[in-house]
Amino acid sequence: MKLQNKQIAIVGGGPGGLTLARLLQLNDLNVNVYERDFDKNARVQGSPLDLHEESGLAALRKADLITAFEQNFMPGADKKIITDKNAKICFSDHDDKKEYNFGSKYFRPEIDRGPLRNILLDSLKPETVVWDSHFISMEKQNDGWLLHFKNGSSHYADIVIAADGANSKIRPYITDIKSVYSGITMIEGTVGKSKISIPNINAMVKGGKIMAFGSSKCILGGQKSDGDFGFYLSIKTDESWTNSNGIDYNDKKHFFDWFKKEYSDWGSKWDELIENVTTPFVPRPIYYMPLDQQWETMPNLTMLGDAAHVMPPFAGEGVNMAMLDALELSECLISDKFGSLYEAISHYETNMQKRAAIAAEESVVNGELMHSENALDKMMEMFSQH
Repeated sequence: MKLQNKQIAIVGGGPGGLTLARLLQLNDLNVNVYERDFDKNARVQGSPLDLHEESGLAALRKADLITAFEQNFMPGADKKIITDKNAKICFSDHDDKKEYNFGSKYFRPEIDRGPLRNILLDSLKPETVVWDSHFISMEKQNDGWLLHFKNGSSHYADIVIAADGANSKIRPYITDIKSVYSGITMIEGTVGKSKISIPNINAMVKGGKIMAFGSSKCILGGQKSDGDFGFYLSIKTDESWTNSNGIDYNDKKHFFDWFKKEYSDWGSKWDELIENVTTPFVPRPIYYMPLDQQWETMPNLTMLGDAAHVMPPFAGEGVNMAMLDALELSECLISDKFGSLYEAISHYETNMQKRAAIAAEESVVNGELMHSENALDKMMEMFSQH
């Protein structure tokens, strides 16, 4: 095997990086994951993820973790309603969709990020993840790389895989291609104890998801397993807006005033969502990598997930592409059909770039559709077909 007796470094402990580590360890390979978080509890995990049959779930099956997933996913959380800007329900699949339908193309079970991360962490050998390892730089050493971290430590690896997200510090060692702003910015908020805090919206959502469209804007939200409700206000604006709008994201009243102005023709039913947030709002400008990106393959360095192909979230493909990257990269690295690591990585990158471009294009197109004047009709048509 090409990686026998070699040390593999995965930088980044998200779903993609941890899935790859699990798959490589199942083949008795030496791997460490370097994660900048101080420990597994250091970061509040974001919105739930929906995993797809042919990608995220396929990777979990290969990792022998599908049973653990089935024990931790959120039955019914994938059910959705679509409303207009006055919160009138125009589409619902609550009566039609099964809570358990594994194996179906359109079944996309939801799981909180925290439980998914724990499933993957628990599957790894002790000490696989090296916490408090914020990557700073690396340099070539012998036939591999010497990685340097903010805590002053340095570690050698024969092969390095970047799984460190959209703002990857390793990506520039591979390519100078940069992401492109999509024209859309999303503002994230969280409401704690939603059953009590937002009873009207909670009654509509019924433990699932909500998508509201109107005036080229969106409100997108969903239930979390701990009873909280996460949501996004999504608008079209210029790239500099986040830093130039003057909004105090920590001041609930100040933000509410902005909301009432920006969403002035939306119904008052949404007010309880904004008035009851329990964490500061977080603006998230949405970027994606050029659809035609390519780079020259390196023999001991590659990347996966958002580091390789960050894309808008409007097709639910981000985490699924990352986990499929992990699956396909692991298979290439352990395969005997490639004569060298260079050939294995080249084969992985060629296929990854092609399928990621398709997913990213779908995400970009969906984003434009969801922020168009006739978004409500188009989205109802799309989901009615499914």
